[in-house]
Amino acid sequence: MYLADRHRPAPPGAPATRGGRAARAPVARTVILLGLVSLATDISSESAAAVLPLYLTAGLGLSPLAYGLVDGLYSAASVVVRYLGGWLADRLDRPKQVALTGYTVSALARTVLLWLPGAAVVAGVLGVDRLGKGLRTAPRDVLIAASSDPGSLGRSFGVHRALDTTGAMLGPLLAFLALWAVPEDYRLVFVISLAAAVIGVALLALLVPDLRPARAARTADQPTGAPVDVARPTVRMLAEPGFARLVGAAGLLGLLTLSDAFVYLVLQDRNDLAALWFPLLFVGTNLAYLALAVPFGRVADRFGRARVMVLGHLFLVGAYVCASGPVGSLVVGAGCLLLLGAFYASTDGVLAAAAASVVRPEVRGSAIATAQSAVALTRLAAAVVFGWTWTLVGPGRAALLMAALLAVVVPVAWLLLRSAPGPGARR
Repeated sequence: MYLADRHRPAPPGAPATRGGRAARAPVARTVILLGLVSLATDISSESAAAVLPLYLTAGLGLSPLAYGLVDGLYSAASVVVRYLGGWLADRLDRPKQVALTGYTVSALARTVLLWLPGAAVVAGVLGVDRLGKGLRTAPRDVLIAASSDPGSLGRSFGVHRALDTTGAMLGPLLAFLALWAVPEDYRLVFVISLAAAVIGVALLALLVPDLRPARAARTADQPTGAPVDVARPTVRMLAEPGFARLVGAAGLLGLLTLSDAFVYLVLQDRNDLAALWFPLLFVGTNLAYLALAVPFGRVADRFGRARVMVLGHLFLVGAYVCASGPVGSLVVGAGCLLLLGAFYASTDGVLAAAAASVVRPEVRGSAIATAQSAVALTRLAAAVVFGWTWTLVGPGRAALLMAALLAVVVPVAWLLLRSAPGPGARR
């Protein structure tokens, strides 16, 4: 039943070959199942999140600076438990159980929206959802890495992110259809959100195998019949020069990375989009992400995961320019969404794959959580600074300033990673 998961991969840095060429291992069944779990969960979270930016700014009249604080805290809320989730997955060697806890927390939060709708409750519940996301993300990525061939980590994460993004695309689309059918009936959106969350939890609990990645790695290194000694994870295991440079580069770039919701608000300010159409901006970006996630994963496996992650921020520079340019049109708006999707496809799963490939299996959860936490924390600073800059000079100029600064920082991050030691470009 789990043939793909039982396959013993080649050692890191030594991909399998077939006829002198690298063999392409099949995507593991566990990766597909986890992608379906994420698909259902993202329908749940994104259907509610798609109405939040406009609801807080247009409905409640929050200033751009206030929204910057809310958006940054919303994005960084998961940092509180993100490392805890990774550490527990490593320490207990039970990533599925830790991930299941996180998914369940998010599902339970959805029930509150049905009984206590309102601005404060919506923001609070989405914050709790992000706490659940923080707890589950690293353990889920550990399961992906544990069931994948080391030479195809980027592709495996790309397949997962493609399925994940399908849910992130369907969520706002369902929210749009619900509001179109019954205007201003947010309760219907919350019912859809809860149902999808329950489906995701059930898929994970019933179908995803309970892998023990650290034990499996130690078993592979032990002589036949010898007792298995599972090493306890320690912070010292993360002291790899390549990993430190990866986290440093990702954090540096995060200081100039805005959430897509902020980019959409700039687009709406310039094009005067109706509130009804706002959720479709999320759909456009996620459609591009869906199409490009697997191709960029393959490119990262071949040419270097960390380097593709860094260069992917050039797409974000282009998105900032499109959002803030003097000419507003449907073509420019579509180009902005395409660039945002390309940015996420070349950075999100690629960063997790890069972090997983430069450390020992015993600390993969902690490594992925550390890299992702660095990005989340620096993006919080970016959201606050951008909201303040918007207040001073307006949205267009603020976005252009972010584009110029990011264009300068990308070469710096590239040079930081270029001198990283280790087995080559696959990192």
